[in-house]
Parts: sequence; C-alpha cells; structure tokens
Amino acid sequence: MNHKKTLFLALALATATAASGQTNGSNSPYSRYGFGLLADRAQSFNKGMAGTGYGFRSGSEINSKNPAAYSALDSLSFIFDAGVSLQTANFNDGPNSTNAQNTSIDYLTAGFRLAKNLGMTVGLMPYSTVGYNMSNNYLQKGEAGNYLEYTETNKGDGGIHEAFAGIGWRLGGPVSLGVNAGVLWGNITNTITNSFSDGVTNSLRRQYSMNMRTYKIDFGLQIHQPINERHTLTLGLVYGLGHNVNNNSKLYNQTLNTSGTVLTSDTVVAHNAYGLPHTFGVGLNWTFRQRLNIGVDYTLEKWGDVNFPVLNADNEYVASRSALTDRHSFSVGLEYMPNPDGYRYAHHIRYRAGFGYSTGYAKTQSNSSTGTWTSAPRSYTATVGVGIPIANRFNNRSVLSISGQYERVQPTGLNTIKENYFRLCIGLTFNEAWFMKRKID
Repeated sequence: MNHKKTLFLALALATATAASGQTNGSNSPYSRYGFGLLADRAQSFNKGMAGTGYGFRSGSEINSKNPAAYSALDSLSFIFDAGVSLQTANFNDGPNSTNAQNTSIDYLTAGFRLAKNLGMTVGLMPYSTVGYNMSNNYLQKGEAGNYLEYTETNKGDGGIHEAFAGIGWRLGGPVSLGVNAGVLWGNITNTITNSFSDGVTNSLRRQYSMNMRTYKIDFGLQIHQPINERHTLTLGLVYGLGHNVNNNSKLYNQTLNTSGTVLTSDTVVAHNAYGLPHTFGVGLNWTFRQRLNIGVDYTLEKWGDVNFPVLNADNEYVASRSALTDRHSFSVGLEYMPNPDGYRYAHHIRYRAGFGYSTGYAKTQSNSSTGTWTSAPRSYTATVGVGIPIANRFNNRSVLSISGQYERVQPTGLNTIKENYFRLCIGLTFNEAWFMKRKID
C-alpha cells in the first residue's frame, strides 16, 4: 500500500468519524455533574484491556497514556490511529427502565520518530462529554391553596475537547521520559425548566453555562528492564499537572411566558470557577517472549482539591470544593499473540481482555435546598478484544482492533439510577514504512 492510499484511508476514516460525531453524547443523567463523563484516553490496543497502558511500550502502536512510550516508536514508520465506539445503554431506577444508543469519536492520533531515541505524537480526543434529557412531574401548592401540576425538565449538552502534542525521549539504558502538552476547550450547558400545566402560569428556567479554555500538561516515565531473554518488566509513572482555571461560569435565572418568550432574566457569575486536578498514575507491565503482555494500572485524580461552581444553601452561585471528590481507578489487562515470528496469518492475531474499576469524581446533589451531596457513583468494566492484522505486500503491521465493553455504573444513594453500557469499539492503526529507503536494481 503506497503512501497516498494510506493517507486516503486515514482521511476517509477521520471523515466517517466526524460524521458519526453528529450523534455524539453520553445519554447519562450523571453527566449533569462536574465536567460530565470523563474519557478514558484508551486507544486501539488497550480498549480491549480496560484502558491499561502506563507500562505498555511498543514500536508499532501509539500509547498516549504515557508519553514516555513515544521513544519506542519505530524509526521507519508513520503511525495513524483512529477509533469510534457504538454504545447501547440501559437506565434503571427500579420501577422505570429505558434504553438509549449513541456513537462517539474516541481519538485521532499520529506518531513518528523524530530522531534516534526521540519519538513524537499529536492527537485529538474528547476530555469529557455531556448529554441527557429527562423529565419528572410534580405538584406545587398555589397562592389560592390549589395545587398546580408542573413538569421539571433537565437537559444538558456539550463537552470538553483536548488537542495535544507530545514527545518521548529514551535517555539511555532502560529509562525514558516524555511529556504531553495540549489545550482544553469546550462549552457545557445544563438547563432546568419548570413548566406548568394550567397554560397560564409562567415557566421558570435556570441555565448553567460553562465556557472553558485552558492548558493541560502530563509527564511520563518508563523503566524498561529485560530480566532475561524471555521476560521483560516495564514500570510506568505519570503525573498530570493540576492548576486553577481562570474561567467564569454563568447562571441565568429566567421567567418565560407560555409561548417561550423570556420575560425576565437575571445573570449571576461565579468567578475563577474551575480547576484541573493533580493526577498520579503507576503501572507495571510484564512481557513474555513478545507473546504475552500483562499490565496493571492505578490512578489517583485529586478532584477533591479542585474548585467547581455550585448553588449553595444560601442560594449563592460560587466556586466551591464541595461538589467534587478524589477519583481512584484500577485496571488490569492482557494481550496475547500466538507467535510474533510465525509465518501464518493466525499467528499474528492479538487477543485482549481486561477489567477496570473506578470511583466517581462528581458528587450527585441529593438536596439542592440544603446543599447536601451524595457520594459519586462507582463504575465496573469488563472488556474483550481482538487485533486483526491488515496484510499487504510490504508488511502486516497495520491492525484493525475490535473490542467489546460492558460497564456497570452503581450509585451509592437511594432512589438513584443504575446504568449498564454495552460498547463496540472499532480502531484502525495504520502503520506504514514511510521513511524506508528502497533499492532499485
């Protein structure tokens, strides 16, 4: 496959991915809290391993979870990696159950070798997603003593996006260092509307609007140590720089007539409302004869030290540290290839599996009038996957990765919603020898 065909396929996938993004969203009621649902930063190879990757190191695949891994990229290759997910979700609060489907853009990345022991990657992926629309009916006592029925509609959309560039440098011996530097941007809107059924009473609307623009920096280290000819251990460490984000959040309190026209509007601003957490990650990867990779990761995100705007018990819209809590994540994953040096096609198929667990970072507000909060829901994920070589006359290093994921989101409070997700993740890793010099006889 020549370079033009490879580039054409890459652009075609990117176009298809962008088109699928027309239905991008989370569909989760829990995305109304915090920045929404956080992306896992997993790519083709580790989608089937529950996102495990801090200690993973390969010359033929991009690992953006630890930028130190870029130093292992093949000096003769240009790698383009892109992926999408198809998702079916079930939401259950006990007596009621509903289903929803959506697609999502997972990532677009490209990696190559800059110089000896120095690799580079650029990428685009979501940081968080928000998407929900739900309604409930209530009764409110009127001034005349009668009861009015009204519908409370909660709706949210938007998300935060991340674009980054990173380098990884092998210092010599087993040690490699890396850094990802990027920007975050996006808009999130959460709206609560109370509409009365009598056709006369004005509606009340409260809208929270977020507009984020900031930077993001992550550092990585890998110690890749062969034990003997068969066994290799790799220790991976990552640190994400936490900082305050000097962006404001706006709250609009509005009154609407029965035709939807805004009659009155009051705007409240929460200044310096956001922040990003200090993040610490550690992972260990064991490789056996280049056939078997087993990895384990742990991540701590210090969201409990981060500001986020809330409407408190005194009806003040202010930046507070009461809405978020530290997030702990654990995952284990494995990848098996029957025979990397074999001549049969089946020898190069990669089989993957993983399990992940994480606590939530955004508390759910159980009582807005008293400003009390409930612990964030927990998540359990099981994955399986396969990496299928795309053979051509030059190499079989390009891979089609397909993985299935089951995730259960378990809330901690009473009368809350349980979520079950089934995802099909599809990724294409184009790995072509762009920098190889061929001799012509």
